[in-house]
Amino acid sequence: MRALARVTAVADGRGGTRLAQVRGEPPLILRHTPTPTGPAVVYLVGAAAGPLAGDDLRMEIEVGEGAELRLHSVAASVALPSRVAAASRLSVTVTVAAEGSLEWLPEQLVAARGCDHVSASAIELAEGARLMWREELICGRHDEAPGDVVIETSVRYAGRPLLRQSTAVGPASVGWDGPAVLGGAKAVGSLLRVRPGRPQAAGRVIGPTAVRMPLTTGPADLVSATAQDAHVLRRLLDE
Repeated sequence: MRALARVTAVADGRGGTRLAQVRGEPPLILRHTPTPTGPAVVYLVGAAAGPLAGDDLRMEIEVGEGAELRLHSVAASVALPSRVAAASRLSVTVTVAAEGSLEWLPEQLVAARGCDHVSASAIELAEGARLMWREELICGRHDEAPGDVVIETSVRYAGRPLLRQSTAVGPASVGWDGPAVLGGAKAVGSLLRVRPGRPQAAGRVIGPTAVRMPLTTGPADLVSATAQDAHVLRRLLDE
């Protein structure tokens, strides 16, 4: 299955945000949830199971100058195998203009046994743009070993690299469950905050398997954590 979803948010000239474009194709269906104040809110609704092996899914998100957008999903997504001998892929491309703000807060991605999935995000932030970007991966369903999943994230701020990271789990990734990576944890995730004009958060240990680190290449900090389940992971990322 191939699908493309697009969201374009622009300032409305009255201190709010207008959605100039909200377009989706199954299984990437987008729903605008109007709110009286604050950012424009859009929910991603999965219209079919998956992603399934062989799926090629794309999202394009554009936030204009002074606009604010928050994007959620209504439920976790489950990467699944199929009879197709090809990986599934989700590609997310983001641009945020000066004084714009994006909060990317989807629910977890679950790597089911036998899946082969790649999630790649490329984010371009103008100077003065704000970002909250959360990624959470659950390694298998209940009492199940995970398939292969790779999550790649590239963020640029004011034309300079801010963050590039990749997480790989599953049988094709040697040592992924060893002490140098997940250490037997079932869940892994990160939360990136880019907040120009605010004092940078100090680095600190949040718990035995979680840490907050300031980034040296921009006004940002990154929380990285592993946990035994999705609930504990979310709590650590929100610390």
